[in-house]
Amino acid sequence: MKKFKMFLDIEKAEQWLNKQLQKGYRCTHISGLGIYTFEKTDKRYVIRLDYQDHLSKKKFKDYKGLYEDFGWEYIGGSWLGDRYWQKEDGNQNEIFSDRQSWSNHYRRLMNYSASFGLMFLFISYLIYNDSGLYLTEGLWSMEGALFWLALLFETPFVLLRSLPFLMAVLLGCSFFKAFRKYSMLKEA
Repeated sequence: MKKFKMFLDIEKAEQWLNKQLQKGYRCTHISGLGIYTFEKTDKRYVIRLDYQDHLSKKKFKDYKGLYEDFGWEYIGGSWLGDRYWQKEDGNQNEIFSDRQSWSNHYRRLMNYSASFGLMFLFISYLIYNDSGLYLTEGLWSMEGALFWLALLFETPFVLLRSLPFLMAVLLGCSFFKAFRKYSMLKEA
């Protein structure tokens, strides 16, 4: 079974994956594009996520070996540095992730969100600077059925031109959520 799911919060990703395990589906692969592959199982498993900054091949091999020595199976990772680990449910179900690695994760997420959000905000400025949203000349002076026809025709294009601004808003929300979690980790 394959499912497509995207998460901005890796804690929610971990919770969702563990719910799938409770339903009897073991995760076998996670692609970088958010496609999760599952297989039916009778055994009980647990999934944990860890965050690591970019690791060289040698450091990644050592990192992976350490977890495998404790019974964890590496499922995959994302380009943000999230690492997915799974093992049979047992007495040691926690991994070795520390506060510093989590704060690094949220700091990196804040940087990505801010960078891309500002880029989309700039693109929005370029799109709306002189023209506005509706480009049909004389639209607001039209009357009756002609007005409604022109408005309905133009609205899908307006929605497409609004996408950069909507992306900027979503990335701004992502930034503030990551900032809140980053601040909580720094305070504790």
